[in-house]
Amino acid sequence: MQRAWKCRVLLTVSVAACGCGGQVHQVTTVPAAQRPVAKDATMEELLDSYNALARGVQSVNATVELKPTAGSKYSGVIDEYHEVKAFLQASRPYNIRMIGQAPVIGKTVFDMASDGQSFEVSIPSKNKFLVGPVSLERPSSKPIENLRPQHLVDALLWPEIRKEEAVLFEEFNDEAARYYVLTVLRGGYRTEILRKVWFDRADLHIARIETYGPKGALLSDVRFADWQGVAATNAPSGTAAISEYPRTIRLERPHDEYRLEMSVEKISLNEPLEAKLFKMEPPTGEEIVPLGDAAEDKKP
Repeated sequence: MQRAWKCRVLLTVSVAACGCGGQVHQVTTVPAAQRPVAKDATMEELLDSYNALARGVQSVNATVELKPTAGSKYSGVIDEYHEVKAFLQASRPYNIRMIGQAPVIGKTVFDMASDGQSFEVSIPSKNKFLVGPVSLERPSSKPIENLRPQHLVDALLWPEIRKEEAVLFEEFNDEAARYYVLTVLRGGYRTEILRKVWFDRADLHIARIETYGPKGALLSDVRFADWQGVAATNAPSGTAAISEYPRTIRLERPHDEYRLEMSVEKISLNEPLEAKLFKMEPPTGEEIVPLGDAAEDKKP
């Protein structure tokens, strides 16, 4: 009797849900041409692909459009800056030079350089010439001043994943896309995440690189898109020439509270770049402003 009663209840609920005005089930057929493809790869194949790019790009010479954004909802203020055209040159291990100019008039907005030990930033509009060590981590009350040349080097020239480093392999799926993720671990007294490399399974291109500091702090989150072919490059000895490079790069530094969107207009890889490019002298009339250790050295 009780079993028959339960069956009648279930039948009544099913009829109410499927008919009498309430449609709760709908089938959508996605045309074959619109169905996304998720390519397969092994961890070893992805490691080889990533390291081939890391080894194969020794220098970058590019013209880019930059759009900086400083602050966040957490700080309560978000500043969006005008786009700037920049001429960027970077080479391994840690060298970079970038000159930013205002659109149309071509007036220099900033000129920054780093040789991996120290950095210099010239700001003509303020007659300031900032100098400091690349290890400087003091947060500024103005987030845009936290931008360091070294942050750009890390976004453009990636470190290899060494054989002795422990790597985890996983899939990540959501409604928008499917990914493979390589998680590189930092060893020592306590194992921590060092880096995460995301591969878009639609084409197996690198889509994102996250870099972590001690205690799981997310230092840098760089996203890559619009991979396009590049002209023939001078491949380093023992490596294959790089055939593609991303044209859209978005660098986000959560703790420094700034974001930099970069659109690459022109690019060439592995051109010889002279070391003198990455050392600057203060222009006439600009005040030298030491930061960090450099500031301590100037104290009497």
